[in-house]
Amino acid sequence: MTQTSMARLEQARARESEQALWSRVTDLPPPPKLKLCPESFDIIAECKLHSPSAGDLSANTTGVEARVQAYAHGGACAVSVLTEPSRFGGSLDHLSQAAAILAPLHVPAMRKDFLVDPYQVMEARAAGAGGVLVIVRMLDRSRITELLDCAAMLKMFVLLEAFDAMDLQTAHEVLALRKAHDERILVGLNCRDLEKLTVELGRLAELIDQMPPGYAHVAESGVTSLDDVRTVVDIGYQVALVGTTLMHSQNPRKLLGEMLAAGRERTMAMRSRQIRLATGGDDE
Repeated sequence: MTQTSMARLEQARARESEQALWSRVTDLPPPPKLKLCPESFDIIAECKLHSPSAGDLSANTTGVEARVQAYAHGGACAVSVLTEPSRFGGSLDHLSQAAAILAPLHVPAMRKDFLVDPYQVMEARAAGAGGVLVIVRMLDRSRITELLDCAAMLKMFVLLEAFDAMDLQTAHEVLALRKAHDERILVGLNCRDLEKLTVELGRLAELIDQMPPGYAHVAESGVTSLDDVRTVVDIGYQVALVGTTLMHSQNPRKLLGEMLAAGRERTMAMRSRQIRLATGGDDE
C-alpha cells in the first residue's frame, strides 16, 4: 500500500504545491477538538464503503452524511472516514462531506488512510478533518515524528496504530523522544492479522501491558458485540474503534448508543469494585 499511497501523494503535489497547501490549511479555524469522557469509555465510529475482509459495506448506507450524522448523535467521540480508493472505496470527498456534517456537532472527523508524508496530513486538514491515522509499521521513526509534528501544528489528534509488539516498541521510542506528553495522541492496537485478514481478539489482552503508558488505549478491529465492548474495558482499553459492525447495522445510532452504555457501565462497575477493595469493603 505504500507505493500506491506515494503515487497518490505525487499526483496531489502536482495539483497543489506543499507551500500553497500549508498556507491554505493554516488559515483555517481549528477543527473540533477530540473530547474523551474522563475515566470512562468512548467509541470512534468508522464510515467505510468497502473492506478487503468484509467486502461491500454500502448496503445500509444511504449516504456518507446520514451515516456520520447517526454516529455523532449516537455518541461517537470521533468518526473515522476511509479515504483510500482502491481497496476501501474511499475518497477525500467522503472526508469533506463527513467533516461538514460533524463540525456543527463538535465531533472531529479522522482521515483513515495509508499516510506516508506530512502533505497528506495537510490534505486531511484541508478536507476538514480533526485527526489522522498513522500506521507505525509503514514508516520509520523520523517519518512518524514528522507526521505527529504536522498534526500537532494543525491542532489535530493522531491515532498511532500498532499491530504487534515490535510496533508498540517503536511507538514507545517515538513517544519517549517527544518533549511533552500530548493528549491528542491515542495509541491503538489493531488485532487483525494483515496476511490472513482474520481477527485475533486475544492479541488485545496479550499486548495491553506493552502499550505506552499515559495515552488513551484504543482497541481496533474485532469489537462486534456488547460482550466484546465489556471485554476490552476489562482488559484496560479506554476507546474502541468500531467499523464493520456499525456499517452492517440498519440503526447505527441505536447500536452505537448501546455499545457506549455497555462500556461505560462496565467502567463504573470496575471503578466501584476497585474502591471497595481499596477501602477493605466486601467484594462479594
